[in-house]
Amino acid sequence: MVRWQRFRSGLVGMVVAFALILTMLPGVAIAESGIINYTLTDLTGRDFEDADLSGTSLAAAQVRDANFRGADLSATILTKAQFIRSDLTGANLSEAFADRVEFTGSDLTNAIINDALMTSSTFAEVDITGADFSYSIIDRFQVKYLCERADGVNPVTGITTRESLGCDD
Repeated sequence: MVRWQRFRSGLVGMVVAFALILTMLPGVAIAESGIINYTLTDLTGRDFEDADLSGTSLAAAQVRDANFRGADLSATILTKAQFIRSDLTGANLSEAFADRVEFTGSDLTNAIINDALMTSSTFAEVDITGADFSYSIIDRFQVKYLCERADGVNPVTGITTRESLGCDD
């Protein structure tokens, strides 16, 4: 019984300390800044065209057949999200933390994906025409796969998709 009380007391102390640390970090006050947290949500079929979602979390969200055309997803957390057949045409995913994200069948035409962390993410059957992946970290085998379909020039940055991926010519 004494062990359990010490454990519970220690656990409560750790939770309180963690909560205090979180309140001191910039960007954590999501409710105060008006940013909506979409972590673990089902966004199937939702329309976010031209939406400003910068700094938002879509971690582990189900994002099937959704519209993100022209959306600002810069500095978002997309970890373990599933963008299946979603339209990300012209979206800005710069500085996104997008590890283990599935983009199967999605349209990334003219998307700007600079300085993004995209390790262990998959890009099966995606359209990347004109997408700019400059300075993003992507697994080598995914880069090789993307280079096989890389084409076009990003209309905003002027960078070719092949150049941004570092494809061999």
